[in-house]
Amino acid sequence: MNQTTPILGMHHVALRASDFDKSLRFYCEGLGFTVACQWGEGDSRIAMLDMGNGDKIELFAGGHPCTIDEQGAGAYFHFAFRCADVQAVYDRALACGATSKVPPKEGKLPSNPPLPMAVAFVYGPDGETLEFFCPKEG
Repeated sequence: MNQTTPILGMHHVALRASDFDKSLRFYCEGLGFTVACQWGEGDSRIAMLDMGNGDKIELFAGGHPCTIDEQGAGAYFHFAFRCADVQAVYDRALACGATSKVPPKEGKLPSNPPLPMAVAFVYGPDGETLEFFCPKEG
């Protein structure tokens, strides 16, 4: 429990999509998110997508695609999704239109203490970087 403020956790992250329907299909059909609610029309469309555990992405229409060269230009760096099977999620993302950035691998983060993990990265429909992360025991 946060002892300083009554913040309970993350509710959602907002993402602008250049092709709203394409991104909606990718996140829902590809990664298995569900539409919790949606509103608006045209470039004012918005959908709240539930990841399955109450965490959400708020998808906004009216964005523009960015190139891989533009990644990291602002404060946003990547989304990291906790996964039980990094390889399965990575394969599914590629099958649904993502582009590989870093194929699945296992290792230990050079942290103190070291954190064993499996990880992979892809580029989503608008060039957004998505990380699939699984902490491992040991």
